[in-house]
Amino acid sequence: MAPSLDSYFQQVDTLSESFIERLRKAVAIPSVSADEERRPDVVKMGEFLASELKTLGAEVHLRPLGKQPHKEHLELPPVVLARYGSDKNKRTILVYGHYDVQPALKEDGWATEPFTLTVDDKGRMYGRGATDDKGPVLGWLNAIEAHQKAGIDFPVNLLMCFEGMEEYGSEGLDDLIHAEAKNFFADADAVCISDNYWLGTEKPCLTYGLRGCNYYSIEISGPGQDLHSGVFGGTAHEPMTDLVRVMGSLVDPQGKILIEGLDALVAPLTDEEKSLYGDIAFTMDNLYESLGSQTGLFPDKERTLMGRWRFPSLSLHGIEGAFSAPGAKTVIPAKVTGKFSIRIVPNMEIDDVNKLVEAHVNKAFAALGSKNTCKFIVQHCGKWWVASPKHWNFTAAAKAVERVWKVKPDLTREGGSIPVTLTFEQATGKNVLLLPMGSSTDAAHSINEKLDRRNYIEGIKLLGAYLHYVAEEPMNAAA
Repeated sequence: MAPSLDSYFQQVDTLSESFIERLRKAVAIPSVSADEERRPDVVKMGEFLASELKTLGAEVHLRPLGKQPHKEHLELPPVVLARYGSDKNKRTILVYGHYDVQPALKEDGWATEPFTLTVDDKGRMYGRGATDDKGPVLGWLNAIEAHQKAGIDFPVNLLMCFEGMEEYGSEGLDDLIHAEAKNFFADADAVCISDNYWLGTEKPCLTYGLRGCNYYSIEISGPGQDLHSGVFGGTAHEPMTDLVRVMGSLVDPQGKILIEGLDALVAPLTDEEKSLYGDIAFTMDNLYESLGSQTGLFPDKERTLMGRWRFPSLSLHGIEGAFSAPGAKTVIPAKVTGKFSIRIVPNMEIDDVNKLVEAHVNKAFAALGSKNTCKFIVQHCGKWWVASPKHWNFTAAAKAVERVWKVKPDLTREGGSIPVTLTFEQATGKNVLLLPMGSSTDAAHSINEKLDRRNYIEGIKLLGAYLHYVAEEPMNAAA
């Protein structure tokens, strides 16, 4: 075990510049799934992955998903399904990632060109998709290549599922996963996803829980067209006024959700669970660095972490239909749509939450006595997820972290949602592990997204080590 890993680690170091060059080629493809004009680039990125995998000797299928719902003129980008190895005496690990990215323009505030990987003198590699999720996806390909170049037998059979619509809701993916659960994914023994981040910047973590996300909109309309405030101000019920009042009734400035009955749905916090937060490597300075300010809600790390992972949160996201351009315009919008989401946690069931939210919105609007109309819309929902960190999948990953990073990982939950995690668990019936590569300061989805060179190269070592420990880890009761 030890000699194989030492040789593998040395080979990763030797190939590090070529691995960075592979990431540079991937970042250069602007695979923005939310932009119709970029759809050919999304497909191009999928084809790039397929080509790289074939060169490495993997069996690869570009699986079409058909037309995009509600946009029948668009084809969904293909899912890259690949297999490397088919030894029936080895465990089989299914890994997931995505090759599409968030939109990015230099004028958004980027210090560098977003689709040109730029490495500074501190080893920070800037580029859209570097950490979310092209670096981690390529990590699996790099692990295969480093084993080949080092002449080391690959320790497991590797199944890969890389999609091109994650940043746009993973349309079409759930159906494919359920269809392939007893086919292409049938021999998977466990699942590993690398599409999240360390809690801080120095200590790795393994993630065993995620909050879900329910997304809503409130549409308020009245006048038949936009109005001039100088003519109609003071004579009509204004939709914007109603919307601001209703949205303001959802949550207070301290983050407390004001929807009656919602707290009762949340699983009670036990003393044992509460005690877990004290030893986690996280400081308030970590939070302030990520925020770029000291505007945190809570003064201590325990309550901050519970606010991020353990309890639901409600966030207001925007208002569609209102004037938002620079300068002044004295328009009264005829229709406005407010958007907000709730991050849900155990034991909040989606239907129960939706009913309470709708009842609150309707009650708040009725209290205004307005002659406008209010329409409540559930945009999409995603359930929370919690796995067993005592499963051999997690214990193998913990050993790999100790081998590569010389420290025991924190076991964490996360505040974000990766709905495919729950889909894989439900479809395959297997344990799902979240094994992050990037750190908390990577600015995924934001300007100046980056992946530290250290996290990328050591992350490739970690992925390979994880597979070696998976091959050796005994079955246990948690499996």
